[in-house]
Amino acid sequence: MKKTFLIFGGLLLSTFLTYGQANISPAPAQSKPVVIIGGTIHVGNGQVINNGYVAFDKGKITAIGEGAAPNTAGANVIDATGKQVYPGFICPITTLGMVEIEEGARGTVDESETGDLNPNARSIIAYNTDSKVIPTVRSNGILLAQPTPTGGVISGMSSVVQLDAWNWEDAAYKTDIGIHLTWPVARAQGRRRAAPAPGASQETPAEKAQKEIDAINSLFSQAKAYAEIAKPEVKNIRLEAMKGLFDGSKKLFVNADGAKEIVQAVGFGKKFGLSIVIVGGNESYLVTDVLKDSNVPVILKETQRLPDRDEDDVYLPYKLPKILQDAGVLYGLTGIGFWRQRNLPFEAGEAVGYGLTKEQALSMITINNAKILGIDKTTGTLEVGKDANLFVSAGDALDMITINVQTAYIQGRNISLDNLHKQLYRKFAAKYGVKANL
Repeated sequence: MKKTFLIFGGLLLSTFLTYGQANISPAPAQSKPVVIIGGTIHVGNGQVINNGYVAFDKGKITAIGEGAAPNTAGANVIDATGKQVYPGFICPITTLGMVEIEEGARGTVDESETGDLNPNARSIIAYNTDSKVIPTVRSNGILLAQPTPTGGVISGMSSVVQLDAWNWEDAAYKTDIGIHLTWPVARAQGRRRAAPAPGASQETPAEKAQKEIDAINSLFSQAKAYAEIAKPEVKNIRLEAMKGLFDGSKKLFVNADGAKEIVQAVGFGKKFGLSIVIVGGNESYLVTDVLKDSNVPVILKETQRLPDRDEDDVYLPYKLPKILQDAGVLYGLTGIGFWRQRNLPFEAGEAVGYGLTKEQALSMITINNAKILGIDKTTGTLEVGKDANLFVSAGDALDMITINVQTAYIQGRNISLDNLHKQLYRKFAAKYGVKANL
């Protein structure tokens, strides 16, 4: 009976995933020039252009400025008078496209591999462009993301994708940009420390963490030695995947929240000559001098949370961006998981209430994230020569009340902003005779 129920449930799930939004298709390549006029243009680097224009052709921005556009002949002209124009938001460190149903059917979760050391695991090939969650995130101006593997000590490699594609090959924006490491924690985690269970190992958290650190050092020593061999006789796929860490073509993203762990991770990066990024960084405010002196950026994870310690300022997570800004540390922002990434612009906006300017908050999820991910030469700001990744909103895109993304472009392609949520809203609005403003 149980087996029959599981099979039936699986069939229902597959039917739902298959037909949930089959009418939402990726946009074709840009076929003619586009000029957006009359809007307030937020460049992404702190500059704001009032009554400005931005033009793009063949997927690239060709002109941007204030006043009347120099040439609109043969172009599709978009009047954005009274509206806001933004660079596309960038979401780093996410399981978007890798998880479809949280804590749900196993067939909808593909975010991790078995084992603790998987530097060769590539998240890009697990990325599902048909996820029904992606359009809901895209509708809030998030146009690029970094699907990231989870689990283990070294979880694998991540890539940057654009969020309007037929398959993962089309989606790939920059592949295999970094490897993800979770730094061992030398203390019991959580606000309340439970007593060890009867028969459990008497090894202290510090002892356990040191063993793990020793294992990480050993692995990286092997990887560095392997990288120095021009043509190894025996190819090791794990060590092969780590080569880029030692020639600068890949970054090491280190999950570390505590001040001690952050300092250890920074020292580890220096020891092996690595370009590292701290992910999480809840206590980064305690070691800003170390981060700045070592030129190590931080990707903060969600501001809508409580601080780690009971004695901490309850508003500390909201104040962290301002603290790092004042300290001169490069910082970006991500959310949690996958579907909650649609709140990314609002979390950035909340930092405005705790010291950041609106343009600094915008930079946090545009050019700052682009710099950290190594894609700032092609996206992150609205500048001539960069990809036309941008959108038009009728209101402030960092405010959940006023945001209203009306038009969006990825590499110049006018993408669909429809999603399953909007479709269901229209469906039941029609049933009950309610006017649907979507």
